[in-house]
Amino acid sequence: MTRTVITSATKELVIGFDQPFVMIGERINPTGRKLFSKELRAGNYWRVKSEALKQVEAGAQMLDVNVGVPLADEPAIMAEVIPLIQSITDVPLCIDSSIIEALESGLSVYKGRALVNSTTAEEEVMERVLPLVKKYDACVVAISNDDTGISEDPDVRFEVAKRIVNRASDYGIKPDAILVDPLVMPIGAINSAGQDVFKLLARLRNELKVNTTCGASNVSFGLPNRHAINNAFLPMLAGAGMTSAIVNPLHEGLVQAVRAGDVLAGNDPSCSNWIRANRAPVPEGESGGRGARGGRGRGGRRGRRGKG
Repeated sequence: MTRTVITSATKELVIGFDQPFVMIGERINPTGRKLFSKELRAGNYWRVKSEALKQVEAGAQMLDVNVGVPLADEPAIMAEVIPLIQSITDVPLCIDSSIIEALESGLSVYKGRALVNSTTAEEEVMERVLPLVKKYDACVVAISNDDTGISEDPDVRFEVAKRIVNRASDYGIKPDAILVDPLVMPIGAINSAGQDVFKLLARLRNELKVNTTCGASNVSFGLPNRHAINNAFLPMLAGAGMTSAIVNPLHEGLVQAVRAGDVLAGNDPSCSNWIRANRAPVPEGESGGRGARGGRGRGGRRGRRGKG
């Protein structure tokens, strides 16, 4: 059973087929957010802290950190932001950049074993990213596209992923350090997108034996009421073999949908995570024991009335 272990200074996170689905919070990202971008350029990181704390409180087990802003010194910002986030939360981090210097800047100050986002199957990209992953003993997201682009054929995307896994082995990076992103396509444009990714996940799990991740919200791009589709899609992904996803845990119902999926898949032993998250608070002045005894008493009376 493949297990991908990612750590912070004090916490270990295991991603695996028999583990709870891992939600990677996506909100530390200035893409399309003018004010956030302006703040990052100015060295103002209050929003970074706010987004980190809100996502962890909502249920994210890991945070994706992307500070890519045009005309800004991204390596310098990453070197400041990573320690800042690690000082206020203990969840592991995914260091996300298309700039190799920013990736190394973040890895050099990171405490623990980080996840690097990401490499494609383009030879030039792999030659730059994979040695860095090995140097810092990190894990890496492998995106199933190459210099020909993204194929709509899931079998082609499987072969691209296989190429990255094999190339990573040349650097001594084992499959358990790789999360393959099979690339979720918009179902509004490709009606078979859901079934295609389910088919691909089965092959990634059974043949490559790798864990997986994705940007799950891509499936609903261009459609109305996207959140409803996303919330339904995530448990289906987990059931098909996906083991993590980059999501917005603040969207209503998303975390509950994922946790319910864990229960139904048997990846929440004794339903303990579900119960802990959903148990009604005990009224002030009452003990949990009293409520439990009262529940048994009422159940007993209902049983006797039924027999009578």
